[in-house]
Amino acid sequence: MPDPRYEKLADVLINHSTALQAGENVLIEVFDAPSEIVIALIKATRAVGGNAHVAIRDNRIMRALNYDASNANFEVWADYDRYRMTKMQAYIGLRGSQNVSEAADIPDEQQKMQASLYAKPVHFQQRVCHTRWCVLRWPTPSMAQLAQMSTEAFEDFYFNVCTLDYAKMASAIQPLEDRMSSTDQVRINGPGDTDLTFSIRDINVIGCSGTHNIPDGEIFTAPVRDSINGIIHYNTPTIYNGASFENVRLTFENGRVVEASAEADTDKLNSILDTDDGARYVGEFAIGFNPYITHAMKDILFDEKIAGSLHFTPGRCYEEADNGNKSEIHWDLVLIQRPEFGGGTIHFDGELIRRDGLFIPGDLEPLNPDALKG
Repeated sequence: MPDPRYEKLADVLINHSTALQAGENVLIEVFDAPSEIVIALIKATRAVGGNAHVAIRDNRIMRALNYDASNANFEVWADYDRYRMTKMQAYIGLRGSQNVSEAADIPDEQQKMQASLYAKPVHFQQRVCHTRWCVLRWPTPSMAQLAQMSTEAFEDFYFNVCTLDYAKMASAIQPLEDRMSSTDQVRINGPGDTDLTFSIRDINVIGCSGTHNIPDGEIFTAPVRDSINGIIHYNTPTIYNGASFENVRLTFENGRVVEASAEADTDKLNSILDTDDGARYVGEFAIGFNPYITHAMKDILFDEKIAGSLHFTPGRCYEEADNGNKSEIHWDLVLIQRPEFGGGTIHFDGELIRRDGLFIPGDLEPLNPDALKG
């Protein structure tokens, strides 16, 4: 008997996230996920009169393809995948992983080639700019292990998070979007020596409630590129290209990272930040508020939505919130400001907006966890 949770998730993805219409094409790209969810997505596509196209990926095969591919290999691969993407009106990326560190031993230069020659033309230039897209993870024992949960408990958590009332969240976001759109100066204080100031003046603000990521629950913009000064000390672990980092600390002067350290691998951290000039500048500032996500699990699609968190992202900006920063990387690093993680504040133009993870102004209280769950 089909799992009814698969059907509910497929309904969210087709009818809410991508808003697929009759006659439209959707590419369903699936990494290490069961056939049952793919079939549920195909049926949901058919129900609205759409056309489903499916690409099945295996992460071990993807590692082999990326490990020592030549420039020409990446370029041809990108050409035909980009062509297919031009035929799509919508894209759903369902990304499971039996081993989150599968790509950990791919050489850095190969990772950079893949980002530049494949991911950039296929995903960032075509898919992101020209389709209605949604990317999500799939619950696996590997993810459950990172979350320090049993597989069954993690699956229950996953479906609660991914099928919450995103329409209600969309309504609650609007006052915060209005406030951020009229803000110039932002100040962030947090655990340790975190004290950071920057401007978001005249940069677009985008509220996210299940249309591009599932799970969702964030609002993002970008800092004015050269306006950032101070220190941010992230308090969540992170994985980038299969490598794990903890206690990342960045010092900014006039927008640029001038000092970077991590608990165990400062050299590798700085190698990533030296990918190109834009990698040492920031392309995104976002505030997270998904009420069901409370702790980091080394999966950024979940971690960037943690209730009471923010992320401040070295690398490429999004076109929707363009501060002019270009880079091959986009690395969402997360700071949690709830009391059990050391607390912290966010001020907009001197007004206290959030303290210890809870929004303070009355018009923003519907974004607090109890209100979003209720």
